[in-house]
Amino acid sequence: MREKRQKENVEDMKKESEFPFERARRVTPEENQKFRAAISEQFGMELRKRGRPIKNEEEKYEAISIRLHPKALAWAKAEAQKRGIGYQTVINEVLLEQIS
Repeated sequence: MREKRQKENVEDMKKESEFPFERARRVTPEENQKFRAAISEQFGMELRKRGRPIKNEEEKYEAISIRLHPKALAWAKAEAQKRGIGYQTVINEVLLEQIS
């Protein structure tokens, strides 16, 4: 009986215009924490946080603006294309090699 009702609800929700948005509510942080704990307990895995991982202070980069000669920029972009990485990474690696 319950499965039949759930199936009907899912089929009803497929039509976006018929979804009862006025009855919907946000999940509270406490509920979210309980869901994570239940998943961890049931499946033996921790859910990862979404988004970019937090860097240590030593790993953080500082955003700057810099003017480069067009030949230097073209070289960095070509090198990056060959290596399959970003051109800013190439520039950063070259600069770090020079100071090490």
